[in-house]
Amino acid sequence: MGLVTMIVGLVLFLGIHIFITRRAARADMIARLGEGGYKIAFSAISLVGLIMIIWGFATYRTTGWIDVWYPPLWIKHLTIALMLPAVIMVAASYIRGRIYTTLKHPMLAGVKLWALSHLLANGDLGSIILFGSFLAWAVFDRISLKRRADPGAPPIPVGGVGNDAIAVGVGIVAYLALGFAFHPVVIGVPVFGA
Repeated sequence: MGLVTMIVGLVLFLGIHIFITRRAARADMIARLGEGGYKIAFSAISLVGLIMIIWGFATYRTTGWIDVWYPPLWIKHLTIALMLPAVIMVAASYIRGRIYTTLKHPMLAGVKLWALSHLLANGDLGSIILFGSFLAWAVFDRISLKRRADPGAPPIPVGGVGNDAIAVGVGIVAYLALGFAFHPVVIGVPVFGA
């Protein structure tokens, strides 16, 4: 049941994010619902999908684990190493500087790195579906951005090297918080010292 719930959550969450790449359909929806109505609907569908993903994956992990392959231990260490630049990329998508201008879409680059590294480090069916779906969405979204006329991101001013330093600092703090607090407490899998 957990795997099915997670998959439905992925369809909702990633489906609404794929919908926004269809700019004409998105514009029609905004015209019908209004800007506020559209944002409420988008947020509600995203939130329901995210809750279903989290609940479904947690249920799957406790009641229906299905091993597909057994990754070697060194891949887990590689994943831990790759997560630092992934988190910094996500921070750089909001604290924009040269990292942002170099990568163009650091949020998607960070999601791809997160998903790929977790996909390699986890050999169970639920993880393959979860991380594979996010990786596929991030690749799709990056390709769709190349074909769009609009930038697809909020107009946040781009700064210089100072913003990069702040993004790296925020990324390091977030990385440590994820590794020492979030991952072992919420996910139930220790990251450091395991």
